[in-house]
Amino acid sequence: MSMIKHSIPLLEYDDDPHAVIDPDHEGLGIHLPAKAVFAFLQDHVDAYAKAAGARTVGYFRTITKNYPVYVLTYKGEEICLCQAPLGAPAAAQFLDWLIGYGANKIISGGCCGALEELPENLFLVPSRALRDEGTSYHYLPAARFVDVDLTAREAIRKTLTEHGLSYREVTTWTTDGFYRETREKVAYRRAEGCTVVDMECSALAAVAERRGVHWGQILFTADSLANVDSYDERGWGRDSFDYALRLCLDAVLKL
Repeated sequence: MSMIKHSIPLLEYDDDPHAVIDPDHEGLGIHLPAKAVFAFLQDHVDAYAKAAGARTVGYFRTITKNYPVYVLTYKGEEICLCQAPLGAPAAAQFLDWLIGYGANKIISGGCCGALEELPENLFLVPSRALRDEGTSYHYLPAARFVDVDLTAREAIRKTLTEHGLSYREVTTWTTDGFYRETREKVAYRRAEGCTVVDMECSALAAVAERRGVHWGQILFTADSLANVDSYDERGWGRDSFDYALRLCLDAVLKL
């Protein structure tokens, strides 16, 4: 084990798999199903869990909110289901916690901002993410991009195809500075091949790679930054939330 030191703290990396506080430090005595859906789909997750008769097996507790962790039977298989929090640090902490308690085949779903002229509610499969957030650098050595797990991507591809959906595989720009997506930076990211922007993908891909589990994500377009002089919120992808959750559930069965 060794730590890479650097004058810029974000570029330092320690490959020790254990920390002072490990994800399962609470010793909650729960063991989650291997397959999990970790979805950025607002209260649609809780509504679905309630309608499906899911049982609550625990909570991921934060200073602002306690997130229920559900287990349900979907098409004959037990699956863990929970709502994911906004932003790379919180989402990565929760994902690492889920992995610590047994999840190892995980599908996420959520909306993203379009950097190109893309219609709203278009489904996308991120194949890699540009690491413009801080969390991923605690899980992997510094690099510009991180790849999304190929096994999970294949499960997502098969699911989208079975649903008769056209989709694109894309590079996403993951940022933790929602109000710092400047005109020049948007143009720069677009020029280097980023099609959309999100706030968690690179961090979650890094957590999954570091912990040796399968994780992938289904994205769908919401707002648009394609015209930097006329930002368009559109409908924030609301029409796709329920369908995206079903796609996530079907995709995780294929892992």
